[in-house]
Amino acid sequence: MAAGTGGRTATAVREAAGRLRRGWVPVVEATLAATVAWVLATRIVGHPQPFFAPAAALIVLGQARGQRMRRAVEVVLGVAAGVLVADLVVQALGPRTTWTVLTVILLTVALAVAVGASSVTVVQAAVSALYLVVVSPPTESLVPFRFVDALIGGAVAVVASQLVDARRPLAPLVAEFRHTFAELAGVLDDVAAALDDTDDEAALAALERARHADAGVERLRGAVQAAGEALRLNVRRRRHLGRLRSVEGSIRQIDYAVRNVRVLARAAVTLTRSPAPVPADLGAAVRTLGDAVRSAGDALAADLDGQEQIADSHAARVDVAALEAVRSAGRLFTAGPTLPLAMIIGQVRATAIDLLRGVGVDDDATVLSRVDTAVGGPER
Repeated sequence: MAAGTGGRTATAVREAAGRLRRGWVPVVEATLAATVAWVLATRIVGHPQPFFAPAAALIVLGQARGQRMRRAVEVVLGVAAGVLVADLVVQALGPRTTWTVLTVILLTVALAVAVGASSVTVVQAAVSALYLVVVSPPTESLVPFRFVDALIGGAVAVVASQLVDARRPLAPLVAEFRHTFAELAGVLDDVAAALDDTDDEAALAALERARHADAGVERLRGAVQAAGEALRLNVRRRRHLGRLRSVEGSIRQIDYAVRNVRVLARAAVTLTRSPAPVPADLGAAVRTLGDAVRSAGDALAADLDGQEQIADSHAARVDVAALEAVRSAGRLFTAGPTLPLAMIIGQVRATAIDLLRGVGVDDDATVLSRVDTAVGGPER
């Protein structure tokens, strides 16, 4: 019993240490930003209790990258609204009474909701007002300090959030593209191996892996937002915004490709469990599609890095591999295929279309024509 408990404790410690190694940057970022905000508010503004300066910095940094500038503005506006309401209510009802607390919270939240404020603004306004009523009732000399403190904290947080990627604001997005496509290609490799061995357990594991691929698309969207915010704040690199806009349209096709691969993996589970034999070349077709996925990730990453020739080279590989996968799968579509086999062939075709559209090799009509030609046989 003791040995088992000790083993679980050691495992938990290792997992915690691993999470800390992967997430040490936000920890340091938040700590330094809150401390700097405190120092600025005390040394420069001269506020003896600048609670809202570090608090605002932490609230802003707690938001996802790409939303921090907007959240910083919302925090400042929330503090201003809370201070205004608290000041008026305390003057009318007095500080630290039940009716004062009830009225302040009711009016602050109602006002924030009425103007369509986000949940962050609503909470910040209510907390600001409540703090001033319960902890430090507003006075004529202290009211401006709260707003300034929030302004300092928000500004420090925005600056701190951009320092890590200041030199290469697109680098996190490039890395996310590579990771997402590598994971999707890995799913196809797993499906191909399961089909080669007619292994239903391996196919089920591949399906489970495919179900987590949606998270990669969401991370991509978040990375695009973060990169856009970083570029807009970096005057010297705003010229890259056009490059970022060209990638935004590709994410929709990536989302479609992820869904298609998930359907393909589900059909592979059914096929490996059925008594019908798995065609010998089906795994190879799926594996070739995985190669096309990897090349698509490399093409989009190179395009973001401004390496146009390399991007074109990878896009050409996408073209060759995607069409070859469609052609190989199409040859397996006999007069009477089983439903799971037909679904896999159909999803190979659909995924190839989304990859070709995503890298922008041809216009949509040309892509559909070429893929349909490949399904029917060798390209003329």
